[in-house]
Amino acid sequence: MTDDHHQEAQQAEALAAIAQADTLEGLQAVKTKYVGKSGLVTKELGALGKLPPEERKARGAQINAVRQAIDVALTEREVTLKRAALDARLASEAIDVTLPGLPLPAGGLHPINRVYEDLTRIYERLGYAVIEGPEVEDEHHNFEALNVPWYHPARDLQDTFWLEDGRLLRTHTSPMQIRYMVDHEPALKIVVRGKVYRYEATDATHEAMFHQLEGLVVGDGISMADLKGTIAEMARGLYGPSAKVRFQPSYYPFTEPGADFAVWWENPRGESKWLELGGCGMVHPNVFKAVDDLREAEGKPRVYEGKTGFAFGLGPERIAMLKYGIPDIRYFYANDPRVLGQFRGELG
Repeated sequence: MTDDHHQEAQQAEALAAIAQADTLEGLQAVKTKYVGKSGLVTKELGALGKLPPEERKARGAQINAVRQAIDVALTEREVTLKRAALDARLASEAIDVTLPGLPLPAGGLHPINRVYEDLTRIYERLGYAVIEGPEVEDEHHNFEALNVPWYHPARDLQDTFWLEDGRLLRTHTSPMQIRYMVDHEPALKIVVRGKVYRYEATDATHEAMFHQLEGLVVGDGISMADLKGTIAEMARGLYGPSAKVRFQPSYYPFTEPGADFAVWWENPRGESKWLELGGCGMVHPNVFKAVDDLREAEGKPRVYEGKTGFAFGLGPERIAMLKYGIPDIRYFYANDPRVLGQFRGELG
């Protein structure tokens, strides 16, 4: 076979192999066979040095023409195979936009937060500001300024979480009454929300950490009638327009007089009864004096002497337990999905 016929046959053979390659891996094998480092065409180019000079030029032109044809065919086939691979991938990964979307799991408000939202909405409608404060307090704000004497049981080491630096975890949200009055002049209407801590054994109705919502109103001529009307409005907001409220005398060192209040609860699951919600009373004059003393120490005028006001506090846990039929206060903080999952998707 002449050289011309050999090159033509080799080119035809290579182009046929390229056309038949149906994968990129197969195409690479053809490329290696013919124009790779040890390929057939590459070897023939390497052998040109053995030819006489008069044959070398013509023979080199023939071999280079074959290599060029093979390279062009390889490039075109590679583009075709890559396009086909992409089309196949897109077809296999295609999304049917007419199918319904996959549902995502919905969160929900914790039952304590749901009760907080119910309460704060009621008081915001009544013109109260909603505030929060520090959970680590000093002894003066937590006890002394609130007229809690040194011999009161709450100041005992067995009833309060004391820190090594002499501070403590607040036992109620009442310290914010003091802090707010020091920074603001009357008249004022606030509710304070947040966690409080008591050093006590836990059971179905008691926890060492729980929540409070506390209210404070200060101004001129504030009376017990204003307090009773406020509690009654809260009860109607929680339990409907027919809700009834009962007050019983009680003692709190920071109020005079003091009372406990209860709401008649129409239980949808059984017997209705009086539900004890919290304590309240008129702000003790000693509390106003303590506030003015703190203000004076900061160079502020004494503005609370002669003012009157009322305060109240309640725990959202008790309301939530009855509202949602939760039998154990510890369920609120155990992060048990069997409990919390019942409130999924309920956002207000």
